[in-house]
Amino acid sequence: MKNLSKMGCMAAIMLACSPAVKAQDEVETTIAADFVNDYVWRGQHCGDVAVQPTLGIGYKGLSLTAWGSIPLTNTDDSKEFDLTLAYATGKFHVGVTDYYFSSASNFKTGATVGDKYFAYGANSTAHTFEANIGYDFGPVSIDWYTNFAGNDGRTLDGDRAFSSYFELNAPFKFASCDWNATLGGVPYHAEFYGANNASGFAICNVSVKATKDIKITDSFSVPVFAAINTNPSSQKAYLVFGFTLQP
Repeated sequence: MKNLSKMGCMAAIMLACSPAVKAQDEVETTIAADFVNDYVWRGQHCGDVAVQPTLGIGYKGLSLTAWGSIPLTNTDDSKEFDLTLAYATGKFHVGVTDYYFSSASNFKTGATVGDKYFAYGANSTAHTFEANIGYDFGPVSIDWYTNFAGNDGRTLDGDRAFSSYFELNAPFKFASCDWNATLGGVPYHAEFYGANNASGFAICNVSVKATKDIKITDSFSVPVFAAINTNPSSQKAYLVFGFTLQP
């Protein structure tokens, strides 16, 4: 779920989430992998050192992307496998993501259900299904995400929470690096996003990320990134470093 930018961690990602794809005349394939010292998603710490591969195809604004996170040092961390179907036209995009976690517990029953990928029952699934919608205004983009099925969190009354998350992103250039500032939160009570103690609106993701290409040869460079991620709701802060390999 996630880029860096989870319950995965639940995203890129996620691509954090769902990537916007410009209209193309040919089918394009994306193959990439991020290596990170910490997996932090939407203000939540989802694991330690991990490799996060991406495989996607896109055609005329329609894309299907597989994203995963595999722990490299801590075997207790959950493995994640997300599938995102998205459509983008101009600066507008929508999508649906299926998040799966190998060690997930069902929010309703508390039972461990992550060892069964093809289980989709209300009390036995480790999948969480999320819809998203967003628009890029240029200086700032805004996205909204809502869980609509699967292993969603619960309200204070024990009903399905339809857990939601919103995010503002502002990219900019400074000191020869590409930067991005993020502000994210939950509009109402949610068990996700490190906002467990919030009975209503809460800010759970304030972060800034810098990316710079490191030239290896005349035809090959490696994007290196670092990010400061904070979660005011849970009083947590993280410093993340990583790099991306892509042919």
